[in-house]
Amino acid sequence: MVNNCSNSGCGKPLHYLREGRIFIFDAAVGSKEAGTKRLRRLEHYWLCGGCSETMMMVQDGQGMIRVMVRPPIVKEAEEIAPIVASMLAS
Repeated sequence: MVNNCSNSGCGKPLHYLREGRIFIFDAAVGSKEAGTKRLRRLEHYWLCGGCSETMMMVQDGQGMIRVMVRPPIVKEAEEIAPIVASMLAS
């Protein structure tokens, strides 16, 4: 269960989901052996409103989940998305 902001430098307690951003990752559990299926589970992470403005959560090739600074292109795309959606709706 998510209780606090995933940014280790913040740790703000989670009270309401209306602020911030939830990240969900598909995480493999255990080792993969020949002829067997790897168990999977969803892991949930939360960044508070302040942290989610400048940071995001990512999963690398080894399955490690970490907080990183959001690149400028991601910020610009999120600012433009509502404008494009309203233009398509009209």
